[in-house]
Amino acid sequence: MSLANGDSAEYFAAAAQGRLVFQKCDACGAVQFPPRHHCATCWEANLTWTDASGRGKVESFTIVRRAPLPAYRGKVPYVVAAITTEEGPRMIATLTGETALDVAIGDAVTVAFEPGIDGDMLPVFSRA
Repeated sequence: MSLANGDSAEYFAAAAQGRLVFQKCDACGAVQFPPRHHCATCWEANLTWTDASGRGKVESFTIVRRAPLPAYRGKVPYVVAAITTEEGPRMIATLTGETALDVAIGDAVTVAFEPGIDGDMLPVFSRA
């Protein structure tokens, strides 16, 4: 079962291609995530999908040591981080890589994509 809906279908299609995209408002220029059918800043409905750099910084994080679902048992411990992207939007994503557990606030990160438990490709970040 896919996570995609009418607002996010293009986001998940780009993720399946290994691309991180955000919506940019044609009226006010605001860049937003998560996808919506209107601009969260000015409420206009003219939005364009734009490729993101895939770079950001760790704003906050937590280390998950107890799996919330059986599907995650083999992944603990793992890091869930709030990432502020270069374009501005904040994303909550898993931090991956051999040094993920050594994360610190302010660390530079880059995006990659991994399949989620539902099969959709999801963004994950690793320390740069």
